[in-house]
Amino acid sequence: MTTTQPAPGTEQPSIGTLASDASRHMSTLVRGEIALAKSEIGATVKRAGTGAGMFVAALILVAYSLTFGLIALAQGLISLGVWPWLAYLIIFVFLLIVAAVLVLVGRRMVKRITPPEKTIAEAKQTAETLRRSGLRTP
Repeated sequence: MTTTQPAPGTEQPSIGTLASDASRHMSTLVRGEIALAKSEIGATVKRAGTGAGMFVAALILVAYSLTFGLIALAQGLISLGVWPWLAYLIIFVFLLIVAAVLVLVGRRMVKRITPPEKTIAEAKQTAETLRRSGLRTP
């Protein structure tokens, strides 16, 4: 960034020049804060996507791989003398418990997503600086 500095023995820059410099610096500052926000939000979206991918992977595993194992488990309970309807009911309750655990783990991962703290702090600092200097944002 360049600022207009008068050479020794020359006049001070005009108000128009100073306003132009301030406007250019403000634009540069705003562009920098937007770039920071994009960077932080991109990282947050990536974490959210990873958490959603975990939900999908868990659903696929439960639907395809455990089906046969759960049927075999119910048949094993039947062979131990448990009534067939009770054996399948036990397996059903087991599935509900597994689903509840997956939801709790996924919910905990989603709650770990944080707001773009650096961007918010920078924006607050810029707004405060502008308020103190009397300048307004474009």
